[in-house]
Amino acid sequence: MEIFVSLDLNESQIARLRDIAGVNAIQFHGEFTRDAPVEISFVSSEIVLGNVPSGWLTTTTALRWMQLESVGFGEYLQHDWDELGKQVTVTNLAGFFAEPVAESALAGILALYRGIDRVVQLQQTRDWQGDGLRRNLKTLHGANVVLFGFGSINQRFAELLTPFRCEVKHFGRDWTPRALDAALSEADVIVATAPETPATIGVFDEARLGLCKDSAVLVNFGRGSVVAEDALAKALLRKQLSGAVVDVTMREPLPEDHLFWTCPNIIISQHSGGGTADEMDRKIAVFAHNLARYCEGQPLVGVVDFARGY
Repeated sequence: MEIFVSLDLNESQIARLRDIAGVNAIQFHGEFTRDAPVEISFVSSEIVLGNVPSGWLTTTTALRWMQLESVGFGEYLQHDWDELGKQVTVTNLAGFFAEPVAESALAGILALYRGIDRVVQLQQTRDWQGDGLRRNLKTLHGANVVLFGFGSINQRFAELLTPFRCEVKHFGRDWTPRALDAALSEADVIVATAPETPATIGVFDEARLGLCKDSAVLVNFGRGSVVAEDALAKALLRKQLSGAVVDVTMREPLPEDHLFWTCPNIIISQHSGGGTADEMDRKIAVFAHNLARYCEGQPLVGVVDFARGY
């Protein structure tokens, strides 16, 4: 059995994966660009760890299982999974980022509510405003919070809100536009962690953002496509929303001329919300667990349902 690894690893992580692979052949490579030519060793590999270029998947008949290093798998949706799925099982990191993303979302909201973003800016210019800052500060306690998407991230986020005694409404797979619109009109905080599906693309467009209170904060830690970015930028510039925390965007890196760079009251966390210092080591642990199950013929954890879209 051959294992193909496409990850940026240090020496200790490589050694750990060699131990995990045991007698099986394992090839180490860094990450590839989307248009990279296919590696010869990939074509003969039964297992892949990492997100290889989508086009490679049609170049091999040996591949049986691919463990992604991400939750998202949008780059692979182009394939006919009714057919390719007969050969290849794809697993992702569903639930893996719940704790760090939930904490990042909470940190961003508190930074806006308590003016931390503002005082950091003032510190750079040594501008003391003291009591002048106090009138704009809010507390999260008792806030009305709308959670759009209720997978592992927003479930954990809801738990983190417990001490703040917030009123929480959540919208999962069975959400309806009418119910969401009604909830948005009362929301102080909206947290989107939904995956990209035909039903979620552009949900927070200009019309829906217009339903929100001008004191509301929008938080997006799901997919950039869920929010109409131009509409959000305009809402912030016109003070139709009081703030936003954005971890994911349509294009990454965010273009230098994007409106978000100059919008007021926005925190852009640059898709780092799920990060931790031990992130790669934890990913290797997930792979090790699934590899043991694969070798024993047991069902894998985190199997992607391409028909459902997550």
